[in-house]
Amino acid sequence: MEKPVLVIMAAGMGSRYGGLKQIDPVDEEGHIIMDFSMYDARRAGFEKVVFIIKRENESDFREAVGKRIEKYMEVSYAFQDLENLPEGYEAPEGRVKPWGTAHAVLSCMDQVHGPFAVINADDYYGREAFRLIYDYLSTHEDDKKYRYTMVGYKLGNTVTDNGHVARGICDMDANGELVGIHERTRIEKRDGGIAYTEDDGETWVPVGADTTVSMNMWGFTRSILDEIRDRFPAFLDEGLKSNPMKCEYFLPAVVSSLLEEDRAAAAVLKSADKWYGVTYKEDKPVVVAALRKMKEEGLYPEHLWEEV
Repeated sequence: MEKPVLVIMAAGMGSRYGGLKQIDPVDEEGHIIMDFSMYDARRAGFEKVVFIIKRENESDFREAVGKRIEKYMEVSYAFQDLENLPEGYEAPEGRVKPWGTAHAVLSCMDQVHGPFAVINADDYYGREAFRLIYDYLSTHEDDKKYRYTMVGYKLGNTVTDNGHVARGICDMDANGELVGIHERTRIEKRDGGIAYTEDDGETWVPVGADTTVSMNMWGFTRSILDEIRDRFPAFLDEGLKSNPMKCEYFLPAVVSSLLEEDRAAAAVLKSADKWYGVTYKEDKPVVVAALRKMKEEGLYPEHLWEEV
């Protein structure tokens, strides 16, 4: 069995931050959130990382991130390209929006040959999450079903005080396996609780703080790559008709389809860690303060990577 690989979806970093050179550090040494994720991943056992980036960002990304990490992990690059489509398809004229997270993961088809974990570049997942997912991927293989996994978080640990967030609310069975995911694109703190809206705030549905949500931290066998590839034309046939400029091929949608077809099972590994991310500029001081406190408590060394 091959060792699990870490895949980081970082193709959106340049656009979100106004260019890679403008990425804001979250500690005094210039580290970004992704540094802490890779440190936690390396500590859990991951030895290789594949960065999914835009080809035009390659030089800046290597300078800003890659060269530093090459000292500690094997580094590989995959490129999410708008024109990377099945034969007979082409991107609509004027479209600039990427094709979504499933398409991003498909970009690393030639880089990944065994089990792998997938994370977002700009989310802080916590030490426990990487340990849980590495241990699962190291001990589970496909049998009659694809054996996938995801790390679930308590909703209350993943919301910001500064606006709304998008989260996948998870339905699970009695065995702790995923039944389905409901994407809620606007969840926020309201009236002392948490609620979501699907009609621009006209009505709100309360959600318990202990509700399990997905933060796009998935664990897969290589089988998911073939499934994403094989299902992509059907997605395009529908999406290019209904919403050609903005349709997105999402990873949870592929997983949900496989669960519905009873071809896959996805164990939900629950983390008690708190999520951190810079969704809004007002979030940054919170993240900086939290990571500073974690260093003071010994969860991270004062100088990241010093004992690796």
